[in-house]
Amino acid sequence: VFATGTGDAQLSLIDSLGAKSIGFKTEAVDDYFTKSMGFDVVFDSVGGANMSNSFEAAARDAQIATTVSLRELDLIPAHFKGRSVYVIFMLVPMLHDYKREAHGAILANLAEVIDAGELKPVLDDHDFKLAEVGNAYDRLTSGHAIGKVVISI
Repeated sequence: VFATGTGDAQLSLIDSLGAKSIGFKTEAVDDYFTKSMGFDVVFDSVGGANMSNSFEAAARDAQIATTVSLRELDLIPAHFKGRSVYVIFMLVPMLHDYKREAHGAILANLAEVIDAGELKPVLDDHDFKLAEVGNAYDRLTSGHAIGKVVISI
């Protein structure tokens, strides 16, 4: 598994979670894998133009997941190597009133896992108040946040 990040702290976090981190702004795809191999699972949290890198870094029959797919992409590289692409957008049930009950069950199960201490979310070290929502957004979009940006209400 490999994941991408922008700064040393983000890359260290990715490595500590058991994935191979890639500095997508400073490392070329050819620098971190051999074309004959590739990764079986790729999680792309950067999206955009970096999705092409994720396609290139994936092995045959690999699975590629992204949470940021806001771009037109040529899927030929995924198609010809039998790769599966998953786009994760958690707001679909709320935005479209689609399978909200099933989504609620997933979130309830996730809450049980968290309550049992089996999953610990990574939170950015900056805590914002509701009146600072603009600053929280700036932190989120700066590329310097590590983990989820929290707004306390």
